[in-house]
Amino acid sequence: MLAQSEGNYAEALQNYYEATRLEIDPYDQIYVLYNIGFIHTSNGEHIKALEYYLRAIERDPFLPLAINNMAVICHYRGE
Repeated sequence: MLAQSEGNYAEALQNYYEATRLEIDPYDQIYVLYNIGFIHTSNGEHIKALEYYLRAIERDPFLPLAINNMAVICHYRGE
């Protein structure tokens, strides 16, 4: 998360992608997926962001941050 907080999104994405393979705690897995979606949103990669938000929501259907961000993206895209 340090890389993300410092604005180094490329490094943060690499770390999060690796965490998707290594993280075993289901709760932490949700937030890894959410953070990947958030970075893709920040980079304007909305389709990728939606994919990762959806993967997070599949694990926790009541994840308000992901649900909100998906709604914002859909509104922005006119969907």
